[in-house]
Amino acid sequence: MRPRKTRQIKLGNVRIGGGAPVSVQSMTKTDTKDVKATVEQIKRLQNLGCQIIRVAIKDSPSAQAIGKIKSKLKIPLVADIHFNYKHALESVNSGCDAIRINPGNIKRKEHVLKVIEVCKGRKIPIRVGLNSGSAGVSAAGGLVNLAKNYLKIFEREKFHDIIISLKASDVNTTIEAYRKMARFCNYPFHLGVTATGTGYGGIVKSAIGIGTLLAEGIGDTIRVSLTTNPEEEVRIAKYILQSLGLRRFYPDVISCPTCGRCQVDLQKIVNDFLQKLSVISHQLSVKPQKIALMGCEVNGPGEAKDADIGIAFGKNSGILFRKGRVTKKIKAKNAVKEIIKLI
Repeated sequence: MRPRKTRQIKLGNVRIGGGAPVSVQSMTKTDTKDVKATVEQIKRLQNLGCQIIRVAIKDSPSAQAIGKIKSKLKIPLVADIHFNYKHALESVNSGCDAIRINPGNIKRKEHVLKVIEVCKGRKIPIRVGLNSGSAGVSAAGGLVNLAKNYLKIFEREKFHDIIISLKASDVNTTIEAYRKMARFCNYPFHLGVTATGTGYGGIVKSAIGIGTLLAEGIGDTIRVSLTTNPEEEVRIAKYILQSLGLRRFYPDVISCPTCGRCQVDLQKIVNDFLQKLSVISHQLSVKPQKIALMGCEVNGPGEAKDADIGIAFGKNSGILFRKGRVTKKIKAKNAVKEIIKLI
């Protein structure tokens, strides 16, 4: 995996591209004018490890709410602008850390120039964010050509604090578009597959699309777009990055698929553990690298012994290992509590 060389952009206190770690971002699903609900959701996302938040700006009150939201938070805020360029100007004046504008619905050159002017004056970056639906093109080449033409306006103004996204709902189109664009410029990329839906389908689409590009060294910040709560988006994004060895957020959890030999409800134990781990993970200063939860005596002892913390279960109980050494026998119903306590 050889990372693509890009310019580095500073978005609030987060560096994007130029060798910086791939960052995780999400988008609020509240009405931005509802400051209380928006702040509460952002705090939950921040506690899960989200680094950048995008908020929808659909009218002037939404843009004006940014200042109130910023007064209660430190996480960088990106104002998501469509159709009306004046909302970008209002958002900058309200204190946003970056602007996202869409070439598919903010097309007039004079409007783009006004956004560039105000962002240049405040030294905040702009994400040129294309989506296949709003751009009116479904082919990768069409997305890339639209982005290239749009970028000419920025480059004539010598504005280079740019992040690019080229999202399609089709995984192959998304991958091809980013590959093509990577050969054309050195701006950092925000990755995502748009409108992936919910459940397993959305997770798999996102993991394959984002993961394929990251494995090729393409991508500097990511958002998983799911029809669910944004907390789930952040969790999946973190797992994608960790699976490729790009970031480490959680311990690697090893658990067997179970078979007829298993005599405990391992699925319940593992799910319970992962839920509790996601809540406390950001609070840990030292994190175990590997945790093994194994259902029987075949592979269980070996995997548990090889982990920082491991349990090899038998009938309604298991042997707890720590750094390769047996520490005690515990009941299955107490397993999660014991591991969390050790962590």
